[in-house]
Amino acid sequence: MTDWKIKIRNMNHLSALILVIFTMNAAAQTSYDSSFHFYYYDQKLSMFEVMPDQKDEIVWLGDSITDGGEWSELFPHYRTLNRGVSTDNTFGILNRIGEITRRKPKKLFLLIGINDIARGIPNDVILKNFKRIIDSVRLNSPRTKIYVQSILPTNDAFSDFKNYQHKENHIAAINTALQKMEDGNRIIYVDLNSALADAQGKLDRRYTNDGLHLLGEGYTKWKEILIEKNYL
Repeated sequence: MTDWKIKIRNMNHLSALILVIFTMNAAAQTSYDSSFHFYYYDQKLSMFEVMPDQKDEIVWLGDSITDGGEWSELFPHYRTLNRGVSTDNTFGILNRIGEITRRKPKKLFLLIGINDIARGIPNDVILKNFKRIIDSVRLNSPRTKIYVQSILPTNDAFSDFKNYQHKENHIAAINTALQKMEDGNRIIYVDLNSALADAQGKLDRRYTNDGLHLLGEGYTKWKEILIEKNYL
């Protein structure tokens, strides 16, 4: 066989290999649900975008757990904004982080990730999204202090939200990685998980009535943690 025919055959093999790798990567990327758009998300985002900027804002950013908090009443002496959206995930936060950074808030309290975990999104993808969120804030709002709050535990004693249960290893792995992002200056890690967990490491029944979301007592405990640490 002539040299040029051998080269063509080798090139064909290489092209086939590249195609297989590309196909496998594409399949891996589409094996989980990263969607975030639905009517409630769009309604909330449209409201956020028309709200005027104010000085020294403190923003609470996250999913339904943040959405459920009455932050302006919990912290009446601060100019607080609730930017929680029920069912949101790290992809949804990335999509709307510009609305946060344009405000140049004084502080940002971020809690996100449990919906990603429940959908089977890999830990490395979740953490890459966290890094992109943080990088965006650092770039576009450099004076904002970022408080990365740990993903909360869940409690499988309740029959609701079964897809969210038995994810302890995933939650622990993400939280460990988030803690390592702390720089002691502009990025602070806040361990809410252990403070809201019972002796078995599950979300304490005092703080929940569905095994995932918080009751008023849970938000009160959350407030106490932040005050004790002098974060507010």
